Amino acid sequence: MTTPTPALGQALLDRLDEAARHSEPGSGVTRLFCSDEHRAVLEVIEAWMRQAGLAPELDASGTLVGRNEHARAGQKTLIMGSHQDTVVEGGKYDGMLGVALPLMALQALKEEGITLPYGIEVVAFGDEEGTRFQSTLIGSRALAGTFDPASLESRDADGVSLGEALKAFGGDPEAIPGLARDPGSMLGFVEVHIEQGPVLEQRDHAVGVVTALTGIERHRLNVTGKAGHAGTTPMPGRCDALVGAAEMIVEVDRVLNATDDFVGVVGKLDVRPNAVNVIPAEVEFTLELRSPDGEVRRRGREKVLAACQQLAQARGLEFDVESTYEAEAVNCADWLIEALENACRACKEPAERLFSGAGHDGLAMSELTDIGMLFVRCKDGLSHHPDEAISASDAEAAIRVLMRFLVELGERQS
Repeated sequence: MTTPTPALGQALLDRLDEAARHSEPGSGVTRLFCSDEHRAVLEVIEAWMRQAGLAPELDASGTLVGRNEHARAGQKTLIMGSHQDTVVEGGKYDGMLGVALPLMALQALKEEGITLPYGIEVVAFGDEEGTRFQSTLIGSRALAGTFDPASLESRDADGVSLGEALKAFGGDPEAIPGLARDPGSMLGFVEVHIEQGPVLEQRDHAVGVVTALTGIERHRLNVTGKAGHAGTTPMPGRCDALVGAAEMIVEVDRVLNATDDFVGVVGKLDVRPNAVNVIPAEVEFTLELRSPDGEVRRRGREKVLAACQQLAQARGLEFDVESTYEAEAVNCADWLIEALENACRACKEPAERLFSGAGHDGLAMSELTDIGMLFVRCKDGLSHHPDEAISASDAEAAIRVLMRFLVELGERQS
């Protein structure tokens, strides 16, 4: 394998550094949907789109869309892109790489005098992580025609609804249903993303071709006990919601560790009244479960929730569950897998396949069109962390692969 001169790769990293500056203060990158930081980074992305020969426009769902002339004329269109939002104190590359990299590839093709004979859209989805409103894939569901208007009632920690925030941002909640694309006008959806795992690093490969995206479900669990004075209430007979929740969390971990192809996390915990000398009366915690096999995920969920119910009963606690999100695993299209593999081989990059353990906008876009995905190696497999990192040479390899893919797709269309 030859190592390309990483001039484009370094330019891409410089762009990603520029985007990362639009973040809330603190460690890493924190950029939430419909925030001031979101608004600021869109100005940066708009400039990239224009340099790539695309016309940018903010759509009703808060997605920035850049279109070439063929797309604007209604010709069959390939959509590329990813999300601009981050988790709290995340990294520079999760999501944003998939926005910046195709724009860099398109600009490089333009500078080489290559015109693609089909429609191109590059999208910067507003919300994929669900960090602010706990409602995810807003932009991609809008394009796929599967947007749920009920999600507009979701509220952030300050009580602002998604619908209110979107209006203030310049979106139009009532116009979102009109964003749904015609499946007959689509060529497909392709996303470039850091792997968020260790496989490519273990293989010593710059890129990999994704075969499928994992299924994901999320729940909000509520444990209710009884508050009391921590110094005067005897230990026997206490209804301590936090102790009960702690036992449940340990049981979640036990079930996950005992089940193949099943991962999950309790990532958020809210204790009330959260006072140093008061027995906790209520605990709310989140539960996320993932598996490429829907039946494994469903059986695991039933086992976890049944165990939590039993633990609650043993301590005299009330236990309630609210499901907040579910998406089944989806397969990437065979023809896109093969086309990306061919582009990798043409660029002298190994083209081994791998599965994505993370969810992406492709989960929603698969309802609209064929999806494909190219992974880029990330240092230590680390993601959702300030130390997230890729190399300029790997970025270069991914740009070259995508350029080759786009050119060969044009040859296929003619």
